Amino acid sequence: MKTKSYNENNLLTKKVIPVGIDDFKVPKKGTMIQGKVLTKDGPTLYVDLGPSKVGIVYGREYQRAKDIIKNLKPEDEVLVKVVDEENEDGFIELSIQEAYKEKNWEKIKELKESQEPFKIKVLKVNKGGLISEVSGIPAFLPTSQLASYHYPRIQDGNKSEIFKKLQTFIGKELEVTVFDYDQENQQIILSEFSKENETLKEAIASLRVGDEVVGEISGIVNFGAFLKFTPPIKEDSKEKISPPVLEGLIHISEIDWQLIEHPSQVLKVGQVVRAKIIDISQGRISLSMRALKKDPWQELELKPGDKVIGKVVKFNPFGAFVQLRLDEEFIKKFPTTPKIQGLIHISEFGSEEKMKEELEIDKEYEFSVLKINPQKHWMALRLNKEQKEDEKNN
Repeated sequence: MKTKSYNENNLLTKKVIPVGIDDFKVPKKGTMIQGKVLTKDGPTLYVDLGPSKVGIVYGREYQRAKDIIKNLKPEDEVLVKVVDEENEDGFIELSIQEAYKEKNWEKIKELKESQEPFKIKVLKVNKGGLISEVSGIPAFLPTSQLASYHYPRIQDGNKSEIFKKLQTFIGKELEVTVFDYDQENQQIILSEFSKENETLKEAIASLRVGDEVVGEISGIVNFGAFLKFTPPIKEDSKEKISPPVLEGLIHISEIDWQLIEHPSQVLKVGQVVRAKIIDISQGRISLSMRALKKDPWQELELKPGDKVIGKVVKFNPFGAFVQLRLDEEFIKKFPTTPKIQGLIHISEFGSEEKMKEELEIDKEYEFSVLKINPQKHWMALRLNKEQKEDEKNN
């Protein structure tokens, strides 16, 4: 595309200043430059880039930046980015939009490093969180990064109910910090800032992985339970002020050694429990109840070939879960965790249909242990065919 010729008389009226040889070098593509507006001529903006260098913003780049350009006047400073070192008319092609984007990303980097809070307006939501933008760049605030008092705690984990709760944020302003960003994919991840963050940060900093805490279950969701607790006061602490109440998450896999389909099976809001801190990262505390209990799998004295009695508790496309019948001595050792489950694979029957013909839910059968891995809490079983034959004959 041929550019409109710039009136050379405008160049001649410029004051001539002695310059060094480096001043005559053409700026490289991608270079950011602070230039001065010379004039606007139709859909073209001419920019003074220094001694004997004139750049232009035109065509698509003019349209992209027209909201900025309409407020510019001669001698105004403007940030530009070189997109072509020299076109066929001898002008350096520039982009204002790309320059502002670059500048905005620099600001995003600074915000990430400083963790300085700023406000955003929620524009839309999706099932994963809230959608906004920062300086024209798409920004996402995941549900997991909402402040605890804004977190949608829907007990049964109903996704449509969570979505409805998130929709109430549309149009509202939230104070956030930059959690992470991906400049290549033009995406910013945010985290909600809480007024009491600084106090909480200090309290969290006093915690150590391995500390034990006692607290009250404050919320139950499908992936775990929230526990509110007061940090234990260290013996060497000089602070006499009562520490703030903190909140951590007990993931469903950390509630007990047995398999749990939903936390509400074993926990309820208001219940007081003891837990162990297993991780502290990004200001979030991960807790474990099972870490304070003996692992019953390590006490199982089973090996391949042993016979066990078990009750079929669940079918799925790849097999059946079997809950072992444990002896009284074992249950006395683990009164709160008497459930140990193994899996009989679908391949033992040939098809799901045949498996359901041979097994019934809530019925006990004799099984043989094929494989067992106590460290991974995994056991493979095989139905004792002799028992099935005896049942048929009787």
